[in-house]
Amino acid sequence: MASMTALRGSFRIVGRVICGHHYRACRRVQSIKSDYPVIKNLPLRYSVQCRFFRSSTVTSGQIVQFKLSDIGEGITEVTVKEWYVKEGDSVSQFDSICEVQSDKASVTITSRYDGVIRKLYYNIDDIAFVGKPLVDIETDAVKDVASEEDVVEAPAVSHEEQTHQEIKGHKTLATPAVRRLAMENNIKLSEVVGTGKDGRILKEDILDYLSKQTGAILPPSPELEIIPPPPKAEPSPALAKTEPRVATKSVTKPVVFTGKDRTEPVKGFQKAMVKTMSAALKIPHFGYCDEIDVSQLVQLRQDIKASSEARGIKLSFMPFFLKATSLGLLQYPVLNASVDENCQNITYKASHNIGIAMDTQQGLIVPNVKNVQSLSIFEIAAELNRLQTLGSTGQLGTTELTGGTFTLSNIGTIGGTYAKPVIMPPEVAIGAVGKIQVLPRFNSKGEVTKAHIMNVSWSADHRIIDGATMSRFSNLWKSYLENPASMLLDLK
Repeated sequence: MASMTALRGSFRIVGRVICGHHYRACRRVQSIKSDYPVIKNLPLRYSVQCRFFRSSTVTSGQIVQFKLSDIGEGITEVTVKEWYVKEGDSVSQFDSICEVQSDKASVTITSRYDGVIRKLYYNIDDIAFVGKPLVDIETDAVKDVASEEDVVEAPAVSHEEQTHQEIKGHKTLATPAVRRLAMENNIKLSEVVGTGKDGRILKEDILDYLSKQTGAILPPSPELEIIPPPPKAEPSPALAKTEPRVATKSVTKPVVFTGKDRTEPVKGFQKAMVKTMSAALKIPHFGYCDEIDVSQLVQLRQDIKASSEARGIKLSFMPFFLKATSLGLLQYPVLNASVDENCQNITYKASHNIGIAMDTQQGLIVPNVKNVQSLSIFEIAAELNRLQTLGSTGQLGTTELTGGTFTLSNIGTIGGTYAKPVIMPPEVAIGAVGKIQVLPRFNSKGEVTKAHIMNVSWSADHRIIDGATMSRFSNLWKSYLENPASMLLDLK
């Protein structure tokens, strides 16, 4: 005998809500015999209620719109370059969400809370806007999410933005750029004493900690360094200049002719170039060119190259160019200045943050070496190695790409002798060095000798810099490179 009843309703079970559609209750009555002696011969009847239902599960977490926060420098939109998650993935605090690229730098966006990705608002190469949703994250920590913003885990954030890292029961204040620097050098933030507001750890604190541990400012961890090529027979300087270019030509990909026009938006670093060069058109440029005999510099670099590589640093000519530039700027500070938009005020910069134009897969970018006036040749080389590594992997951030006071472009690595460099506002001067060529020249005795000749091209803002000042600066710079030992007299 059985009776069946159809029911509808909802039933709450711990951890989920069950919708009771098509719920059935079935009551069955059966006879059994007892195993107890007293009632062994008495037939018993019992009934059981069996319930059958089809359930649908609704999670109890809240969906939170993860918005793209302000990453500083007046950036209002970015291009989504890569997603590190997909819908349905679980994320934890500080897990990478995606990589975006502004017109200044690439930035990695990370999460501050645990949850599950429910929706991605953009595809690869889409434009994402600051303040608009980036992803939807389902999380139970609603009370903690209400006031949270996304974390920018890259050197591309301003110093005003800070993140909190839980370390042994207390919070350590540090910007994402500082945390990245500490991570690259295997430093625990708990071991560093912060000198910033409320004990915030600054970049200088990390560098001070490094100097105390090693006696010098080190480049990033070994895996990020540029590894020198295997030792081989040293070619002549002329061959050394031509071999890299031959190798570059051999790996050039053939151009595929499609036969169709295509239109694509200007974005990323290319968009930044449009903005910067449009502003540069307002500057009256003054040009000055000269040639330099760098034979002694070529020999000096050859003498100390092995020692530098033994310390893990690739030594090019650029560190010498930058140091000579800095020494020249000490004598002619107007070249290390900036002007306001209306050219009513001149600001003389104390720091020599010299930019170096760099050709990357993302386009032309100009990171700068900070405080060249206080760095040695070796320290400049180490910093250049770091910037080249970050540039080749697209990881240069706002810290490296902003704050420049003077720019030097080395077109000689690609080819060419003279150039007409364009000033990068608000800077007032820029230089471009060409390739080093072995050419015949007359020495002091009138004899024809082999010389290593390099050309340099300068551009200056003619509103505040006259030709005589530019010429004197160039002559001083030239003297340092033609006679490198003379730099020792002015090094501090």
